[in-house]
Amino acid sequence: MARRIAVSTGGGDCPGLNAVIRAVATTLIRDYGIEVFGIETGYDGLLGRGGARVRPLTEATVRGILPEGGTILGTSNRGSPFAMPREGGGTVDRSEEIIRRLNDLDIDTVVTIGGDGSMKIAAQLQDLGVNFVGVPKTIDNDLLITDVTFGFDSAVQVATEAIDRLHSTADSHHRVMIVEVMGRDAGWIALHAGIAGGADVILIPEIPYAIDVVVTSLVKRARSGQKSSIVVVAEGAAEAGAGAMYLDRPASTHSAARRLGGIGNQVAEDIAEACGADTRATVLGHVQRGGSPSPFDRVLATRFGCAAAHLVASGAKGRMVALRGADIIDCAIVDAIAKPKLVDPDGELVRAARSLGVSFGG
Repeated sequence: MARRIAVSTGGGDCPGLNAVIRAVATTLIRDYGIEVFGIETGYDGLLGRGGARVRPLTEATVRGILPEGGTILGTSNRGSPFAMPREGGGTVDRSEEIIRRLNDLDIDTVVTIGGDGSMKIAAQLQDLGVNFVGVPKTIDNDLLITDVTFGFDSAVQVATEAIDRLHSTADSHHRVMIVEVMGRDAGWIALHAGIAGGADVILIPEIPYAIDVVVTSLVKRARSGQKSSIVVVAEGAAEAGAGAMYLDRPASTHSAARRLGGIGNQVAEDIAEACGADTRATVLGHVQRGGSPSPFDRVLATRFGCAAAHLVASGAKGRMVALRGADIIDCAIVDAIAKPKLVDPDGELVRAARSLGVSFGG
């Protein structure tokens, strides 16, 4: 049985992280008497010049954090420890430092709470001898094996509420309202929020759109007497024959990675130019990541955390918990990251939306 374990949150924040931390720590302490430590700021917390930034997690320190958004441990999405940005440009492999510091701390297993990127890093470090158990977290819902990742339901709830609010102002001004939501490669948030919010057009990365098809559907609605229309756009959506839109500047001073941005405003401009409609674009951005988790995410995150703790206590290595139907299962981390889980353009949800008259622009 493991003696000391560490918990780490990596990648973008989302509602439900604290619920997992609470469930992991409480279960390991109460059921198994295992010491639990929290690594601060993701893998960055193991790479500080002054040593690893870790702190004990006790029942007292995790009490009351269930409904809180974000993560009490902090997180980072600066990149992989195998390719950390270096001052002056380029990257450097610092994975050996992580392994050394985990050994110095006498950590048996790391519970990593993250999405595709965090799980890929965990799989690489697992190959080098670090034991990992994964908990799937991403608002994008794009990890294989698990039916749902925690954080997704909360993000959809935020996006749906925004769409609901925009309906009334769109009707009042006879406008076409464009709502840009998150979704780099996978359009799950746009699809679910679009259907839940009664959108008229949904543009997702998996279905390249043609602006003339979008405009035709909007003009048809206007001619039928509809006063307004709602267009939901995933940030990674792209016109057929073109790539996704990026901002000119990098994601941060520590990274050369480019950031997606601008597709919502571009769609608004294209629609206005093509048919003269009064258009406005709203970019939801990081509000989808913030705030208290939905009841569904609180329960799912708690179930994931408890299941991960039991896996750790059993000596499991390289496994990730997942939701399959109504049950919590576990799978190999490498299987969960074999490929992204994307929206099927011919799947049941897309077909249902089309039956309701929703246009996907293609």
